[in-house]
Amino acid sequence: MIVCVCHRISDREIARYARAGMGFDEIQLELGVATQCGQCEGCARDVVAQCNASHPVAALNRDDCGAPAGTRASASL
Repeated sequence: MIVCVCHRISDREIARYARAGMGFDEIQLELGVATQCGQCEGCARDVVAQCNASHPVAALNRDDCGAPAGTRASASL
């Protein structure tokens, strides 16, 4: 779903950065989310918070932070 209409930023894009360990302020700087009209800030912050709460250790190759636990890709050594 598109979270930031002004910059066409989706929840998946925000989640990808959040899973990589970035906080809202860093994501805002990188993507420009909530820098124009500001209407998306609450939703964007919620996406970041949900990803941080549900997946404290990031898996960068997943599409969204809400995927079932059994679908995680394991890292190869």
